[in-house]
Amino acid sequence: MQTYTKFLLAVATTLVFSANAMADEKLKMGIEAAYPPFNNKDASGQVVGFDKDIGDALCAKMKVECEVVTSDWDGIIPALNAKKFDFLVSSLSITEERKQAVDFTDPYYSNKLQFIAPKNVDLKTDKASLKGKIIGTQRATLAGTWLEDNYGDDVTIKLYDTQENAYLDLTSGRVDAILADKYANYDWLKSDAGKNYEFKGEPVVSSDKIGIAVRKGQDELRNKLNAALKEIVSDGTYKKINDKYFPFSIY
Repeated sequence: MQTYTKFLLAVATTLVFSANAMADEKLKMGIEAAYPPFNNKDASGQVVGFDKDIGDALCAKMKVECEVVTSDWDGIIPALNAKKFDFLVSSLSITEERKQAVDFTDPYYSNKLQFIAPKNVDLKTDKASLKGKIIGTQRATLAGTWLEDNYGDDVTIKLYDTQENAYLDLTSGRVDAILADKYANYDWLKSDAGKNYEFKGEPVVSSDKIGIAVRKGQDELRNKLNAALKEIVSDGTYKKINDKYFPFSIY
């Protein structure tokens, strides 16, 4: 009888310990922090933006404590696979190539790719009209891949480590236009630096799906993130975050 009682106590202790371990679980979320309004740093150096807010909301639904780990864009997927963080919420397009390296959640927003250029320039965006032009885009992005695949033989493609550096070269006249995510461009066009620039032509890609990346085989975490995403969409949390940054839905 004493042995059985001790067994029950041991089981109870194990269950309590397991519950406490779950409550104390901490996750690290990877973010570039150089891609406003989706992710960047404020004046105090804190990571802010749409991606950060979405990540925080998902962690709250999963009842886990999360901390941000920043990474340069070029090495952000290798950093995930090197276990520098547990999941990557940094406006990452879901592509077949990336799916070979990581697993993705359901999309948490949809994007488009569109050119921007000076307002006082009548820039047509078809291949023939852009022949000989210098087009800027961020390295290792869907926009960069699209340019290389579709216009690579006709334009000079200038690649940048950050989107901000691409904008700097546009305002300095070192590139004729930029191809980037429409909603990142939308935010920049509202700034003082972007006020003399505008969208050109129609979006060249109109169904860019953005997902959260986890390491291959991390199905439990991916499923938890998907469940949390459904919750924040259904309870209005997602809309509150969306409306903080955009006057239209990007979901």
